[in-house]
Formats: sequence, C-alpha cells, structure tokens
Amino acid sequence: MDVCTKMKQRRRCAFRYSRTIWNSSNHPYKLGVNAFADQTNEEFKAARNGYKFSSNKKLARTTPFRYENVTAVPPSMDWRKKGAVTQVKDQGQCGSCWAFSTIAATEGITQLSTGKLISLSEQELVDCDTSGEDQGCEGGEMEDGFEFIIKNKGINSEAAYPYQAVDGTCNTKEESVYAARISGYEQVPANSEKALLQAVANQPISVSIDASGSAFQFYSSGVFTGDCGTDLDHGVTAVGYGLSDDGMKYWLVKNSWGTSWGDAGYIMMQRDVSAEEGLCGIAMDSSYPTA
Repeated sequence: MDVCTKMKQRRRCAFRYSRTIWNSSNHPYKLGVNAFADQTNEEFKAARNGYKFSSNKKLARTTPFRYENVTAVPPSMDWRKKGAVTQVKDQGQCGSCWAFSTIAATEGITQLSTGKLISLSEQELVDCDTSGEDQGCEGGEMEDGFEFIIKNKGINSEAAYPYQAVDGTCNTKEESVYAARISGYEQVPANSEKALLQAVANQPISVSIDASGSAFQFYSSGVFTGDCGTDLDHGVTAVGYGLSDDGMKYWLVKNSWGTSWGDAGYIMMQRDVSAEEGLCGIAMDSSYPTA
C-alpha cells in the first residue's frame, strides 16, 4: 500500500516535497517537518493561536514608556544568556498563547529584579483570569494577564500550579500563593521598531504577531522573512535581537509550541523592515511588566 494513501500521510508527504523545493532555493530561512505537518493551516491556527486583539480597547489605553529616552542599546541582546528566560514550553491544543507570553515576560522581570529565575504558572491565568477579555483556551491578551497578576497581588509557580492545556476550575488555594509579583505594566509605543528595540534591550517583552501563515507553521531555522499580514492572532515573547552571519537584522522570539517547532522553540524574525508595523505586525502591540 502507498504510504501516502491516508489523508494525514498525504499532507505530510506533500509538505516534504514542497519543503525540499523551498530549502534548495536561496532563502534566508528553512522549513521543516514538525509535529504540525499533518494538520491543515486552519486546523493549526484553531488549536495553536489564541490572541485577542481589540483595536478599540488598545486606542483607549495609554501608559508611560520608561525606555523612551534610551539612546544607546547594545548591538545585540539575548536574555537567555543573561539568565532571564525559562525553558521553552508547549501550550498544547489550547489557545493560551497569551498566558505564555504574559508569564514569559513576568519571569524575565522577576529574574532581573530579584536575581531568581522561577518558572511561573500559565495554568493559573487560564483557570482564574476569566472575568474579562481573557478566556483560557479560548484566547486572551497579555495586558489583561498583567492586570490579573497585579490585582491578585502575585502569581504562583508552575511547580505548584502545573499546566494542563485545558480550561479548569480556579484553584483558589494555589491562587493565593505567590512566587512572583509585578507592580504594573506599560505598553511600547505602537508601530515603532525603534521603540521596541529600546524595550527589548532592557527586558523580555510580550509581543503580538500574525502567525497564521503556513511558512510560520513550518519554520525551522534562519531569519524568517515569510509572507504574513498584520491580523494579530498570537502572543509570543521577544527575548533578544541581533545580526545574522549574512548581515540581516532579526528579533529573537520565544514561542510556546514546544521545542520541536522552529529552532528549538525559537524563531528569528526579520527586524527593521520597511513597514512601520514590523514583520507580521511585531511592532503593533507590545507590552511589559514592571517591578
């Protein structure tokens, strides 16, 4: 029997063929067969993305930007090397990317302010932060996640309140235990990669992107320059920036799709593009917690 007779096997085989053609051409990034190769793009988006972008709500929000007067930034930054980034996590078949982005940025500022890197609880946000825009596996936004942590007076550790990849009932006992706290959050001025650079030079930043394209789904390595729009649907974390060996500027982005996706769970996205929104809208809607 032909190994590509079943539907999922056909998809995987077809992708292997198109990937081989793509990777043999002169592109700055590569595609790979990963855990999502047997999913259609629609199936993939439904399960893995979950950011809710409300333009009206964003227009009504204004916060200070503490890094606006930063004039000198390092030529490159990698917060992993500074000890401010936990291991790559996997949101599973749950639209909780917003919670992972919220937590990654909170883990970063906690390490920078206390010297301790603590893996914090995404599941607490999924289960307990449900009174507003955030609705667990049905999606949410990072700013509301920060607001929950502030109002709750802290967030518990992942070890105490582990991730389940499903909507659960809030564990009020664990919700009242705090492994980390933040004092507030601020937004990065929209549509400015310069402002985003000023922010990422100082701490890991929650960013929103359009991750709906098939090229993003199968990204494997290199500096991503693929086709993507600005319909923000995914929350990730900018944990650095730099210059590739062939001279291309990039953002270093931590994703929450496990280590089998991308470059061990990370993606380098082209930086300083002609569009003010940045590639895939990365400069449109960014924020960070304060301590």
